[in-house]
This record gives sequence, structure tokens and C-alpha cells, in this order.
Amino acid sequence: MVRLRYSVELTYQVLWPSADFIFNIQAAHTAQQRVCEERLTIDQPVRPHAYTDAVSHARLLRLKALPGPLTVSYDATVDIHHHRTAPQLLAEVSMADLPGHVLPFLYPSRYCESDRLHGFAVQQFGHLWQGYSRAMAIRDWVNRRVTFKSNTSSSTTSACDTLASGQGVCRDFAHLMIALCRAVNMPARFATGFDFGADPILGPPDFHAYVEVYLGDRWYLFDPSGTAIPMGFVRIATSRDAADAAFATIFGGVHSQAPRVHIAAVANERGEVIEPHHVTEALSTDSARA
Repeated sequence: MVRLRYSVELTYQVLWPSADFIFNIQAAHTAQQRVCEERLTIDQPVRPHAYTDAVSHARLLRLKALPGPLTVSYDATVDIHHHRTAPQLLAEVSMADLPGHVLPFLYPSRYCESDRLHGFAVQQFGHLWQGYSRAMAIRDWVNRRVTFKSNTSSSTTSACDTLASGQGVCRDFAHLMIALCRAVNMPARFATGFDFGADPILGPPDFHAYVEVYLGDRWYLFDPSGTAIPMGFVRIATSRDAADAAFATIFGGVHSQAPRVHIAAVANERGEVIEPHHVTEALSTDSARA
């Protein structure tokens, strides 16, 4: 078990007359991820409305902010239990045997145009053994093919755009890997957390997008950008792509500052500090479901 503590501070200047926000920054409550303690602070006298999605476990916070400065702060301590499996034991699941909740993650989506990449993906990866090693081959190909470069993509950049430009940030790496996986009939989904272990040269700690591929009987973690340590991924949201997993969605006039994020390993109940590290095993923070 890994115990992590993280904090997020979001700061805005809300323009007249008001602005509506939907925040998605709280740690998800799942069987493999336990929120030990948490605190949410909003520095305006507004009433937030909370909603938890029953499928993704994403915890959405909605509020109407008054004109003027707004700061939303959240911190949490989270225990993450990792399921570990030898990669060579993980095969893909036949279409007839896939659980119903997995099926939506086979289809093209706004940022993951797997239909457009089908021919290319089959040519590149169709001959490989249908299992964890094929997912890793796609992950490694994306990591080699795309260069991590800040401020090179926008909110409209899709997997096909990233393939053409050969550069992007973590969400672009994730979208391309997801699209290629789906193009060869591997269910894949988008997940958000934090870039635990990222090289400081890439900038201050930030939100991070990673990928989960369904193999065997659960979803397994992949980081196609290669910038962070999967064992340190706190689950905030899962979705088909970034369209449903933004940390903040804003309706109205607002000036934004860059988010301030901090994350670190802390002592667990036994007093041990277990630093997330890279492993050769396949990792999952998802429970097996029929």
C-alpha cells in the first residue's frame, strides 16, 4: 500500500456578474483507493453542490462564484492498494466475453478517433500477441513517436493531430495511445491524477493524464508520456477522453492562474513511508468485476 498526500489550489478572478464552475479535483472513493482524510476550502460565501458519478466515481463540485477573487483549495491523504500481475499472464479478452461496463471504451470518441487510425494501427500492431505486451508496444511507440513539449497543443487537439505534429503534453500522449488501442479492439480509457515523480525540468507539479487498458479481468495502468511513476497515480476521474475529465470547467468570464499542486508520499499506519517506484509488474488500481 502507498499513502500519498496531495494539495491543489486553484485561483481565479471572476468577472462581473458571475461565473459557474464545475471542479473535478477530489480523490475518487474506490475499493482500491481509500481517502483517509480530506479538506475543501472555498474563500467565497457560496454554496457548492456535490455529485459523484456512479460509474466513474468522479466527484464533481459545482458552484456559482461572485465577481472578484476566488480560491478553491483541496487537500487529501489517500491510501492506494495496487494489484500486481506478471505481464506475460495478461491476455486480451475476446469481444464476446467483455463485461458490459467495458464496451463504451471500444468506440471512437471526441479526442480519440480510433476509426480514422484503424488501418494504421492494424499495420503497426495487428501482428503482435494480443495481451499486455501489445499494450506496452503501443505505449512505447507513442512514447518514442511524440515529444513532450509544453504549450504545443490546445483544448481541441486530438489523437490524429498529435500523430501529425509529433509533440504534445500528457493528455495528448494519452489520447493517441487510447485511440491506437481501440483501433485494434483493446478497450482503453482516459484517467486523471498527478505527475508524481516527474522531472522538475518539465515544470512544477501538475495534474496528469494517463491510460488504463482492460486486460484479463481489470484495468491496468500505462503512462505513454513516460514522465511520471504509475505507482504514484491518485485516481481523480476516468472517462472516454479528456472531454469528461477536466479539473475545472468554467462558464462565464474568468481570469485564471496556473494551478498550484503538491504531492508526496507520507507515513502509513505502520509509520512506513513507501515511495512510489517503477516496477516490471503490471499494475492496477481497479477491482476485478464480472
